[in-house]
Amino acid sequence: MHGDTLHTIGDLARLTGLTVKTIRFYSDRGIVPPTGRNPAGHRLYGPDAVARLDLVRTLRELGLDLPTIRRIADRELALPEVAAAHAAALAVQIRDLRLRRAILTAVAERGSDPEEMELMHKLATLSGAERRRLAGDFLDATLADPALSGIARSLTPELPDDPEPAQVAAWVELAELTQDPAFRDTLRNLADHHRADHHRASQHPTDHHRADQHPTDQHPADQHPTDQHPADQQRAGRTPAAAPRRDAAALARDHAAPALTAGVDPASPQADAVVAALATQYASGLGRPDDTALRHRLLTRLETANDPRRQRYLHLLAIVNGWPPPEDLTPALDWAIQALRAHT
Repeated sequence: MHGDTLHTIGDLARLTGLTVKTIRFYSDRGIVPPTGRNPAGHRLYGPDAVARLDLVRTLRELGLDLPTIRRIADRELALPEVAAAHAAALAVQIRDLRLRRAILTAVAERGSDPEEMELMHKLATLSGAERRRLAGDFLDATLADPALSGIARSLTPELPDDPEPAQVAAWVELAELTQDPAFRDTLRNLADHHRADHHRASQHPTDHHRADQHPTDQHPADQHPTDQHPADQQRAGRTPAAAPRRDAAALARDHAAPALTAGVDPASPQADAVVAALATQYASGLGRPDDTALRHRLLTRLETANDPRRQRYLHLLAIVNGWPPPEDLTPALDWAIQALRAHT
């Protein structure tokens, strides 16, 4: 301390290294109040003013606001509690800054052309809440039906606080993909097909579905709007539908993959039996016969599901979320589509 000496603002400026203007600013806001004035009317400050100003400067450098600093200086708040809360807030900011740096690095490495730069800049400067909202807005726009909430959750990217470079690069590409109007249309169509097939199946239940044909049997690669676990349906206030237990893409994979492995030409007579089995199972789930209209309906479902952007989204989603790589359904869907065209 400095004894019982009273200090002018000029004295405090020399003792603390702060400017006269800064000290006067703190004084005007009651953070460092004067103890009186000299005969000339100048403010005078007590010996504790130096320590108080040192504390104010330290807390300001840590980013605390002036009202909080005043309460700490007046002993209305306990400094350890404020420091702990501020440290936690800083930790969040540091994580966010690290992530932004990683995203900027990924954007720089992409070598985006001028047309992409506006979107890349937007992605690089998003806050954590904005990043989550970006994915949420995309899924809300394409899977708006509350009955599809479980599917939407399975398609939600969750970038870790401390991601690997590959996860950041995947998130940047995935975020860009969510802004593609054509891909949004594809996902909406898949959702519409899902609703239409499940509505048809619920109106025509059959005993075709066995207990072992449970929605959770579906491979992660099939996680597009085509199936939903009964628990998710119940949370959405719906009675779980009895059918179909396997969506069109999963059925096509089941039937086409063995034929593809065996080298069966999709246009050959041998493929006719595979197509018949696939169409029959799909028709049975909808409670209708296998006819030309049914096969055209199935073909439309498979062509929509075979959009390469859908497979890319699932691949990127797995990287971002740290999941195992999804199975690529493209070869099986290609075979099934060609076979249906040849045998319809």
